[in-house]
Amino acid sequence: MRQEPAPFSRYLRAHRHRDHLVLELLGEIDIAAAEEIGPYLDRVTSDPDMRLVIDLRSVDFFDCSGLRLLYRARSRVLDHGGRLHLVCTQPLILRVLRITGLSKLLPPHPTPDAALDTAGTTSGTG
Repeated sequence: MRQEPAPFSRYLRAHRHRDHLVLELLGEIDIAAAEEIGPYLDRVTSDPDMRLVIDLRSVDFFDCSGLRLLYRARSRVLDHGGRLHLVCTQPLILRVLRITGLSKLLPPHPTPDAALDTAGTTSGTG
């Protein structure tokens, strides 16, 4: 896996996996984190045909700012003809995704490989 250049952020780590850009969100994803992550996420989601995985397995806290990041990333990726997959195993975050309905738009998977193995039913389409 090749490291992707990303702005210095304690909330984000980026790398390539199976021809996809994987963005691992880290720690507490709140309004302060969203302000740091948002510009980079906007830049990568503007690329045509972007293949993106957002990995939340290392997230300790996730509020409405994180939900907005996910929804915006999904919308932008779809607008540019790309694909977005979500990886999440944290029970509280999964509950928030389910309660808000975002899990129907962006179904979570336990690992990046599991997400990419479901390419026929790609997350974030439609």
